[in-house]
Amino acid sequence: MNDELKIEIERSVANALREDVGNGDRTAALIDADTVSGATVVARESMIIAGVHWFDEVFRQCDASIEIEWQAGDGEQVGANSSVARVSGPARAVLTAERSALNFLQTLSGTATVTRRYADLVEGTGCRILDTRKTIPQLRHAQKYAAVFTTPI
Repeated sequence: MNDELKIEIERSVANALREDVGNGDRTAALIDADTVSGATVVARESMIIAGVHWFDEVFRQCDASIEIEWQAGDGEQVGANSSVARVSGPARAVLTAERSALNFLQTLSGTATVTRRYADLVEGTGCRILDTRKTIPQLRHAQKYAAVFTTPI
């Protein structure tokens, strides 16, 4: 990953967390500070994984001690009901981070999955699938990453 992309990921994650949790997650604060938890991310349908760096950065910004173990990486296809990742660490931080992390992973995996589907449809025709400016505001770099770097177009 180049420095420009790393900076963009840090910025977009900081903005997402600022919007999602603002100055704190009141629900997570109800959990005892010493509680440790774990969660498994499961694909509900067949998909191409994209957004691993964004997902990791959300948890890093919430609490760098959170551990993430990936069973699949960007650009890999996983089947329905497959375990994609396992997250463990302080429960408050895991709960605070999970929604933003999943939003990035779901959105970017959706972009990669649809792009791959279209690329497969035109394979061998001489046509090429190209990314455009038609992206979600504030997610242009992320969606271009999902379309270009995880899909053979």
